[in-house]
Amino acid sequence: MTSKTWTVLDLLQWTTAHFKERGVASARLDAECLLAYALGCDRLKLYVDYEKPVEEAERARFRELVKARGRERMPVAYLTGRREFWSLPLAVSPAVLVPRPETECLVEAALPLLGAGTRVLEIGTGSGAIVIALATERPDALFWATDRSSDALSVAQKNAQALVPDVEIRWLEGDLFAPLAGERFDLVVSNPPYVAETERGSLPPELAHEPSGALFGGGEDGADCLRRLVAEAPAHLRPGGRLLLELDPRQLPAISDAAIAAGFDPGATIRDAAGTERALLIGPPDDPERATQPAPLESS
Repeated sequence: MTSKTWTVLDLLQWTTAHFKERGVASARLDAECLLAYALGCDRLKLYVDYEKPVEEAERARFRELVKARGRERMPVAYLTGRREFWSLPLAVSPAVLVPRPETECLVEAALPLLGAGTRVLEIGTGSGAIVIALATERPDALFWATDRSSDALSVAQKNAQALVPDVEIRWLEGDLFAPLAGERFDLVVSNPPYVAETERGSLPPELAHEPSGALFGGGEDGADCLRRLVAEAPAHLRPGGRLLLELDPRQLPAISDAAIAAGFDPGATIRDAAGTERALLIGPPDDPERATQPAPLESS
């Protein structure tokens, strides 16, 4: 990559082809994101400066990023330290999962349930993506967030300070509801670990860089953490309170059964933007407000 004068377009074309050879699914997008980061500009600027020569120092920075992405399959978000979620520029690190766009359906489903003084808890907050997105939209609600990783909480707190400095979020370290004795909430939302251990060998190589404790949910079907959340939730919900969980569509029957066993209704499924059944909204039995839930909800 140093035997000629390399322009922005040259680098993009070469890197896109290289990433495709390596099996990177979003080859062109990743090339653009990494080159923009190396050059200290946004992706739009790349299109404006297609024919601009790239200096050796900038190419050297870019080469290291390309190696980490292509050979090691390091997620782009970890290389740049940023990931957009709900149009918010979140800081991320290997201490937290990379926020996924499909998780935004949890925010969409939660927002109509929030108002002034609504008590909201996010369990397993990671980067803080969900609770911070909710806080930007409903700053008059009351927010708590937990995670069992102190490093993850540090990332989340920094994101909150940068993005919602005027909204108080109470950050607590601990497993599930453990640090919340005596507290009750109107809404508990979580994107917990729910990948089955048996799937480890078939996962995209990028996931090897993400914290395994935030991925694998335990049990043969990966749903043990989800079951614990459902079983422990009644002691931490106010009358009429709801539980909103991201999961694997294959886990819906098991978690609906767990909800019924815990005294809830079987839940309403929520589809993400791709139409996949991505989450379950669980409420009290025969909840009259179920009939007014916003689309895209379906009875499970």
